[in-house]
Amino acid sequence: MFIPLKDENPTSRFPLITLLFIGLNVVIFFYQIFSPEGLQYHVLRLGAIPYEITHFRTLALPRIPRLFPPLTLLTAMFLHGGLLHLGGNMLYLWIFGNNVEDYLGSLRFILFYLICGLAASFTHIIFNPNSTVPMIGASGAIAGILGAYLILFPHARVMTLVFLFVFIEIVPVPAAFFLLLWFFLQVMNVGLGGGVAWFAHIGGFLAGIFLVRLFKPRRTQKIWLN
Repeated sequence: MFIPLKDENPTSRFPLITLLFIGLNVVIFFYQIFSPEGLQYHVLRLGAIPYEITHFRTLALPRIPRLFPPLTLLTAMFLHGGLLHLGGNMLYLWIFGNNVEDYLGSLRFILFYLICGLAASFTHIIFNPNSTVPMIGASGAIAGILGAYLILFPHARVMTLVFLFVFIEIVPVPAAFFLLLWFFLQVMNVGLGGGVAWFAHIGGFLAGIFLVRLFKPRRTQKIWLN
């Protein structure tokens, strides 16, 4: 098991949007679990159901008014099924998101995050077109950030907690190795189930790799006028 703890990759600006995304996900999660309806109600109401998207119809769920299906592709990105789900996603978002935000700038980072999340959702839907199981979580969008980080900072070092049988150690690992290993594990887990949308992770990661250069900010050359 490999758990990232931090990266050795300083930023030049305060990661406002990364922190706002983290805060939004945390606030929404605790609203879910403490609301009178409970967590499951919000998952069934706001999660993205592939069948609805591919068949252009809204499923009738007892006593749960479903949101207009295309909108659930956005709302699902900010829902989580438990503390471990939320905590793992927010850890990855913090470690890798601040540097990608620093590179792209605030507005581009917001658009990049949302588009990668949509790409991840559509990848899951393509491979599970008839599924009636709601899909939730920020993992797809965060996978896009991981893909971008791989392209932008492959040589950065990630301090990683490594569990291998009796071996427990914090090891500095090149970002390229860590992220490619993460992607390999997502591919290897396809078909194992476990309630994880592995194809969403894969789709988000690949989207991040291919889109990050398209979002590259323009660097203007400074000149002196006299």
